[in-house]
Amino acid sequence: MNNWKKYSRSVCIALAFSIAAVMSVPADEILPPTGPGMTAEQQSLAANTAGTQSISKTPSRLPSLGGTYTTSVQESGASGASSSGTSVALPTGTAGEMSMPEQPEIAAQGAVLYDATNNRFLFEKNGDTHFYPASITKLMTALLVAENCSLDETVTFSASAVTNLESGAVTLQVKAGDQFSVKDCMYGLLLKSANEIANGLAEHVAGSVSAFADLMNAKAASLGCTNTHFVNPNGLNNSQHYTSARDMALIASAAFSNSTVRQIAGTLNYDFPATSSVPTVRRLTMGHKMLNPANAEYYEGIVGGKTGYTSLAGNTLVTCAERNGVRLIAVILKSSQTHYSDTKKLLDYGFEVVQAQNTAASQTQSSVSQGPGALSGDSADSFSQTAPGVGISSQPGGGFGSNVQATVSSGRWIQTGNEWQFLKADGTYAAGECLKIDGKIYCFKSDGWMARDWNLIDGVWYYFSESGAMAASQWIQTGGYWYYVDANGSLFTGGTTPDGYKVDDNGVWIQ
Repeated sequence: MNNWKKYSRSVCIALAFSIAAVMSVPADEILPPTGPGMTAEQQSLAANTAGTQSISKTPSRLPSLGGTYTTSVQESGASGASSSGTSVALPTGTAGEMSMPEQPEIAAQGAVLYDATNNRFLFEKNGDTHFYPASITKLMTALLVAENCSLDETVTFSASAVTNLESGAVTLQVKAGDQFSVKDCMYGLLLKSANEIANGLAEHVAGSVSAFADLMNAKAASLGCTNTHFVNPNGLNNSQHYTSARDMALIASAAFSNSTVRQIAGTLNYDFPATSSVPTVRRLTMGHKMLNPANAEYYEGIVGGKTGYTSLAGNTLVTCAERNGVRLIAVILKSSQTHYSDTKKLLDYGFEVVQAQNTAASQTQSSVSQGPGALSGDSADSFSQTAPGVGISSQPGGGFGSNVQATVSSGRWIQTGNEWQFLKADGTYAAGECLKIDGKIYCFKSDGWMARDWNLIDGVWYYFSESGAMAASQWIQTGGYWYYVDANGSLFTGGTTPDGYKVDDNGVWIQ
């Protein structure tokens, strides 16, 4: 029976901790004055019988920090620092008033909107799900060709390049033995989306389609893609050829950062040269309708894009647009004729978000808001409570910053609804990193939003309060269980805490 109780508790612990990673924990549940779930009498008894501190089974370390920042500012027209001390530079009336634009309803099965300028994802729908990409694959093909070839090289097409195609695949009727420049082939690849052109370029670069696919996969991995696998350069149907919306955004960002790809993918028309088999010059037209001002789908600011379609992939679309120095990339996967309307919704939403944040950041700072840390009206974080046998906890003196860069930079908090971002002095948003800001550690997700609650960072669990600041040397209650984070903020597991309480291998206090 005791073994069953232990097993049941372990299952509950694991479930509770998994839920904790994605659910908010109200500040008033962090810790009562008498310790983790104990009356004053029980605490006194436990203090007399507590064990000696031991080492945690999991590593104790600070999260890797990307820098040290201060948000101390001067009030407009003032000669000294603001009376609030370490306040953040938010404009008057911004906090709590600037609302996030409503997220769009996207019909496609997979979609993301990526802010390439600030390296953050503004929207995602099934962002990491595997989908068939179809011809948007050719953005990766074009990128590798641009990186490995000069445009005046000659591509000679083999029999395998022009015949290794499925029925109905788009072609330029290239025959074995035909020769074209890499430049001609690149326009045939991105404007006409010719599949035998993709094969010929792949063989020209790597010797074979399979060897080129290896280059594609290596490049994808180097860009941070984790849900992508390519087996051909054109995107024709294959069960082992897939990507995700998030990965495709990273690939597209790299492709449109290449000047050659960017120029070709943003061209409306190109004259493809004649051959003996097709003795007339063919006028190629960009298939992406949002680039052409003559089309109803035209969208101002389009840098370039690529369309795709197969029976299994449905409609796929990648679009890069730039306005006011901010570049957005929209990816649509598995759509049924909604790819253009979905893309317009995403881009409209993204530019509205950027505009709202830029407006807030640029307004005159006639007064100072205290940012995400000023939730309870005092200087203590909302998660700072009394641990067993200890007074009010505070951030450990000198504990933070041991791996922080020595240079102190400036920045400011930006609030959108109830969410916060940190804008650095160089104009970029903190994303996918942890920073020491005004003496406290904050972490930011890959989309740029400030982290809260439990987060797993480099294999270690950390807890971030509602204010965003990382907890340290404190007890935290989640899902009815008590956990202890040490002086470095790391979850303490499988030992006796500094204040004498035993926790199991999951970090749960053993009552």
